[in-house]
Amino acid sequence: MHNVVFALLSFEGPDRYSHAGGLGSRVTEMSHALATLGLETHLFFIGDPHLPGHEISNGGKLHLHRWCQWISAHHPSGVYDGEEGKLTDWNLSIPRWLESDLIGQALERGKHVVVIGEEWHTAGTLTNIHEMLVRRGWRDRVHLLWNANNTFSFHRVDWERLRKAATCMTVSRYMKHVMWRYGVDARVIPNGISSSWLTLPDAQQLAGLAALFAGRVALAKLARWDPDKRWDMAVDAVADMKRAGLRPLFIGRGGREPHGKDVLAGAARQGLTVTHTHIHGGDLPALTAALREVIAADMIMLETHLTQEQRQGLYHTANAVLANSGIEPFGLVGLEAMASGGIALVGSTGEDYATHGHDAISVQTAIPQEIVRRVAALHRDREAARKLRAQARRTAELYTWEAVLRRVLLPFLEELGVPITPDAPPPRAPEPAKDSPSGNGRRPAPMQGTPATQQ
Repeated sequence: MHNVVFALLSFEGPDRYSHAGGLGSRVTEMSHALATLGLETHLFFIGDPHLPGHEISNGGKLHLHRWCQWISAHHPSGVYDGEEGKLTDWNLSIPRWLESDLIGQALERGKHVVVIGEEWHTAGTLTNIHEMLVRRGWRDRVHLLWNANNTFSFHRVDWERLRKAATCMTVSRYMKHVMWRYGVDARVIPNGISSSWLTLPDAQQLAGLAALFAGRVALAKLARWDPDKRWDMAVDAVADMKRAGLRPLFIGRGGREPHGKDVLAGAARQGLTVTHTHIHGGDLPALTAALREVIAADMIMLETHLTQEQRQGLYHTANAVLANSGIEPFGLVGLEAMASGGIALVGSTGEDYATHGHDAISVQTAIPQEIVRRVAALHRDREAARKLRAQARRTAELYTWEAVLRRVLLPFLEELGVPITPDAPPPRAPEPAKDSPSGNGRRPAPMQGTPATQQ
């Protein structure tokens, strides 16, 4: 009999509307992993206004609560469209709903409750929940945790109130050191990935994609258009490779940020041919077909969201994945690339999972020639590249969400006094892949706002 209920609070979530970056992947996969272990889990997020307000899956263990849908209906551009209005409604309505519809009922059933808030949006929510718990006399059976994935809007966090309300966590040693500046000694709980990343796409389809790159040095980069992601460094490296006769092929996917125009203008100034293309379909052959049409370019910018299968294929077949951020709290793309059997060039800040020269390459400088030198060396030494890819897969097995929960998060909660008793046996590590070519619920929807905050 499980005696713990989890409530995860995050602006981002599994819906396309709600998924803006790594946070959406994190909470989607973490909530699914908790439910897979048999733990009742409720994920609250800013949901697609056209989907059910409450949805149940995983044999009744996972509850999706789409919040602020009445506001999202007026802001179709995504989770952060109308952000301030959503935040006001969220901070008022989430604590009230948890009090009346979740925490009280769980405690009556003899359960403990663990509430985990993600990012700055939920810091005020947790302090409001803490005050409610003290008022109701429930504080000793409800455990509040807050996690920082990055430093976004740290200036808006009331650190003194948050320290009193919740136990603080973060995703890397780098972030732990950053948070010391704010008087917070956070516990490091690393990010995880879905175990599905370890199951590669069809080998024949991978071979078809790899064939497109014959005679080229293929580089992939998927990231927001942010200077911290060092797009300029990557583009400069591509230009240097072209001048050296290495025939680079750069395949990228950015976001909507204005920095992208500057990056692409810089590429054109260096004589690189840049083309844009769309992918018509979500499988790997659709990606291959889209690239084939424009394969002669030096740089191909993808204008379509890539599915996990397509990202796996690209990471696996490229000569290197450039996750070369100058500042990276964790580096989820690098870990996903490693799980896919790719060669990840990561930065040297929060990527605790990477061991330079063993399972990844840690870029030490902002000098483009470092990328050129590393990639060229692996292009020449195919055996070294093969060993790096194989070890990357083995490392990634240690960072599936199931492994992270059992190794780090659940023991930490037990230290805090949470009686964790999952029934499911430890998941077996997947067999190493052979080398390849390179319910909707019937309960009513949750309260979507309060009269005081409806606009």
